[in-house]
Amino acid sequence: MTSTWEHGRRSRLIRLAATATAGAALLAACSTTTGGDDEGGSAAGDVTVAGTYPIESLDPHGAQGASTGTQLAAQQIFTRLVKPDPDGTLRGDLATSWKPSENVTTWTFTLRTGVTFSDGSALDADDVVASFQRMVSLNGPNAGNFPGATMTKTSPTEVVLRSPVPDASVPGKLGTFYVIPSGVGEDDTAFFNDPVGAGPFTVDEFTPSGSLVLVPNGRYRGGKPALRRVTVRNIPELAARMTALRTGEVDVVWGIPDDQLASLKGQESLTVRTVPSSAEFTMWFNSSVPALDDAAVRRAIWQAVDFKTIIGELYPETGKAADAPVTSVVLGHVPQPPVSHDPAAAKAALTAAGFDFSKKLRLQFANAEFRPFIQAVVSDLRRIGVLVEPLEKEQAVFTEDLLALRWDINFQQLATPSYDAASNLGRLYTCAADRNGYCNKQLDTLLAAAGATADQEKRTDLYGRASRIIWRDAVGMYPMAVSIAYAWNSGLKGFVPDASGLPDFATVRTGDA
Repeated sequence: MTSTWEHGRRSRLIRLAATATAGAALLAACSTTTGGDDEGGSAAGDVTVAGTYPIESLDPHGAQGASTGTQLAAQQIFTRLVKPDPDGTLRGDLATSWKPSENVTTWTFTLRTGVTFSDGSALDADDVVASFQRMVSLNGPNAGNFPGATMTKTSPTEVVLRSPVPDASVPGKLGTFYVIPSGVGEDDTAFFNDPVGAGPFTVDEFTPSGSLVLVPNGRYRGGKPALRRVTVRNIPELAARMTALRTGEVDVVWGIPDDQLASLKGQESLTVRTVPSSAEFTMWFNSSVPALDDAAVRRAIWQAVDFKTIIGELYPETGKAADAPVTSVVLGHVPQPPVSHDPAAAKAALTAAGFDFSKKLRLQFANAEFRPFIQAVVSDLRRIGVLVEPLEKEQAVFTEDLLALRWDINFQQLATPSYDAASNLGRLYTCAADRNGYCNKQLDTLLAAAGATADQEKRTDLYGRASRIIWRDAVGMYPMAVSIAYAWNSGLKGFVPDASGLPDFATVRTGDA
């Protein structure tokens, strides 16, 4: 049984062959030189990298579509309408321009011409629309960025995305939307065994949760990558990853803990750098429980923790005190006044508010890597008589309890991959979202207004005013902005650390290139 994709691919290739035959005759009459996509360029060498998370699937629209591993693979293999630069600034990929309607419910994207997939078939608006429809139909995590949205083709080089409500953050959210050929079915797993894309690389070999081997796409519109091969390995154990880096078995590693950085910096063959990210340690209070329904109580608990000292001891290289609910690389970041550590004032405020010191607060978190941080917070709160029970949970249980509000304090390293506060503040802090038991109609109004204008200055002002409310009412504690530590073989040229932990290898070359 031949899949819909195979039928579509065959017709594409028949059209391509007809065009190529005519083109070959013309070239023979005009030129005596030879060449092609696979000739020229500098196939300078191989690069092996160890990412922070395994790649379990290559399907960017499915259940694993939002995972770091799948996103890392997808941006090498496929292409997007828009993409973030390493610092989070948006630029066009397939799209040459985009503009909103006056009420920001419609976005029109103009597409590049002459873009082809790795099999030589043309990429046009049909592929973009079909990919969007497939993502929405699969209802994976990335589809959640576009509730009720539709996309239509208005010409071979133009698509229109319509949202049921104003959404100024559409361009940023499209950074996780990838285009594949039309005709790939929802359950067409065979396609992703040897996927066709328009990104800088194609798949040579893939073992889920094991390794991904990439080779250059000679038809990539940005020019054939200089590297001969990129191998992405899954090395779960930190010690093994560090050993592989030091011995030259791998060339690039990121997400490196602070206690490993000093020794890596002392190795001349390595370049080590940290870059600010969109991730922030976020500790929501459950404002729906009686013990925490008073903003004065929540703020006093925040004041009781010496986050400056904790960060300095545990994250001297990759952490710094946060100054807003979103980090500085996110559109909508506006610094707020620091919350000073004052345990005596905190205890007095709690006593004045009638806080029940005999009641234990449940602090939930996932992932053992955060255990020392959580223990330090618990210890500081114990010093003023606030009892906290740390609950380390498996990820699935953590998520289920998070949504059900079965916690008093919730810890997450919360990222904003769209680099737009709409995906964080606008999505998580409304009364309708009910993600932390906090409801403020004035905040809702500000967030709605920020999502309804494409003017970035106005949006930043509105998100700043929203952040002031969130900060003042201590909807959570916001202790730390996270940086990502990278280390790579100093012989690599053109490697740029990425703020999302998703480096691009299209411009990387080895030293002899």
